[in-house]
Amino acid sequence: MPFVKREVAAPASTGRRSVDDPAPNADLAPQIAALGSPDIEVRWSAARALGGCADAVPALATALGVEQVARVREAIMTALMRVGDEASVMALLPYLRSQDAAERGASIEALQALPEAILPFMAPLLADGDSDVRLLATELARNMPAENATPLLCRLLEYEQHPNVCAAAIDVLAEVGTRDAVPALQACAERFAGTPFLPFAVSIAIARISDTDR
Repeated sequence: MPFVKREVAAPASTGRRSVDDPAPNADLAPQIAALGSPDIEVRWSAARALGGCADAVPALATALGVEQVARVREAIMTALMRVGDEASVMALLPYLRSQDAAERGASIEALQALPEAILPFMAPLLADGDSDVRLLATELARNMPAENATPLLCRLLEYEQHPNVCAAAIDVLAEVGTRDAVPALQACAERFAGTPFLPFAVSIAIARISDTDR
């Protein structure tokens, strides 16, 4: 699903959407109320209007929890992404556990656009008891700076027992990892020597990393 690029948001206390499109706090109430309208178009327009409004995050999070129309859900997630603060991340994270593949994908896209805001949540996500959540969390590192993504994913490889999660981490490291990842990659290949696709994936990742200046 398409997402707009994150815009520079005003401070959380102002209740403004962005420096280019101010919306005074007094004007938020009608838009927040419209999130509960029976009219799909009204809800969709309200979500778009609240994009980047930090003061609207609680209302957006509540609306996202009950909204059944995919188009409106996408607009709400985009609005939260445009705020891009800790509260927005916390509102989006539960959908990594959704049984709906489209919903999971939408939350990943939104969270990937917020590499700084998601960083404090990465260690717990990569240590989550659900291997599916750990696997999806590796994708959140893909848009992070190499100096952040590399240690996070290397620590994961040190203890991860699920080969598919390791494979996902290796794939991301092949794209964004630094040479510091090589020892962890080699150790992973040795640990999973009996799982042929992993040592092969590691060899490709190390070759790609070695060909870069990272």
